Amino acid sequence: MSAWSSFGLSGQTMATIASVRRAVAVERASGLGATVEIRPLASLSAEIKSWSALAACALEPNVFLEPGFALAAEPVLGPGVRAGLVWSRSSPPELIGLFPVRIETHRYGLPVPVLCSWTHPFAPFGTPLVHRDAAELAISAWLDHIAGDASLPALLLMQYVRNDGAFGALLDAVLALRGCMTQDYDRHQRALLAPEGDRSGYLGHALAHKRRKELSRQWRRLHDTGPVTLDRAAPDIAVALDDFLRLEASGWKGRAGTAVSNDPGLRQFMTSAVGALAGQGQAAIHRLCIDGKAIAACITLRSGHSAWCWKIAYDEEYARFSPGAQLLVRVTDDLLSDATIASADSLATPEHPLVDHIWRERCTMSDRLIAVRADSFVPFSVVSRLETMRRIGRAAGRTLRDHLRRR
Repeated sequence: MSAWSSFGLSGQTMATIASVRRAVAVERASGLGATVEIRPLASLSAEIKSWSALAACALEPNVFLEPGFALAAEPVLGPGVRAGLVWSRSSPPELIGLFPVRIETHRYGLPVPVLCSWTHPFAPFGTPLVHRDAAELAISAWLDHIAGDASLPALLLMQYVRNDGAFGALLDAVLALRGCMTQDYDRHQRALLAPEGDRSGYLGHALAHKRRKELSRQWRRLHDTGPVTLDRAAPDIAVALDDFLRLEASGWKGRAGTAVSNDPGLRQFMTSAVGALAGQGQAAIHRLCIDGKAIAACITLRSGHSAWCWKIAYDEEYARFSPGAQLLVRVTDDLLSDATIASADSLATPEHPLVDHIWRERCTMSDRLIAVRADSFVPFSVVSRLETMRRIGRAAGRTLRDHLRRR
């Protein structure tokens, strides 16, 4: 039995470890490698060409780390965020890794610094960009840099990493090869659209017969209220985005004061980010309209072969017709018809009442806490328990808050 088998590693991960070993050996023999620098994220507008080239060749695409989205989000959602840039030593140098991070100097009420990957409520997907042809080198160089810089925290928290994705498998292999202690948190599954085989019959198999029948009945009744139209806005989406913001503000988010329209900074971010992506063919807004007035809108984003169902809103006055579900079915059909999209992430919470009954595949997500070096004054076993207690406390707080809102 392999030594790695005793750790319960899968055959795929063991094969990836072997690949990493070969890549490291080649790198050492060739004298090549990579250099790493850390710069403020806001300063990277000067590197958009290299950054965009990396995003186009990423091992695992992440639209939230595309220049148009990330630079628009930084002023309101990422002040102080820095980016680890991994450059090849080729001539000219090529950007092969981008790792946005922020430093928490105190965590758990103690002076325990943690280097956290950058995610936020508008980007619940934290996989960094690494070049698919130099992914092992990029990850290893980044970890080497953290390990060798005493001014950086010894602990790295990578949030919203897809466990069953290409990056997650490679990260597991690299960490196992380095012998790093690591722990997963908040492991969960969320709905994914990843059809195999005949796409034309996907919806017929995914939707339960009773649900299909009810949606059809509601669709017919909706036509009784006025002329029904569906459209897809791209790349000129300004009017459609205004419709989305109006619909969001008219619902529970507006009543709770959390609608984007309530915050000028967030509105500017969304307008800039969606507009920039749409200009690159990476954003679209589907609308369901009655008499020309939108009653539901859905924003989808894409990068490479991946897509994300980012935001959806509907007019609650039409709730009896299930406008959100009606629109999502049509958006799904549109995604299925695009053979260049291999999968679409719902970004939804587990067991979401809308998308879980339409998108039947699942992806597994988690946060990874990694001891990059063992010089923290708090042992990793203690930090792991503290992180668990922190998350239990935050979950209890959310439950209490939701309970109070319903009163």
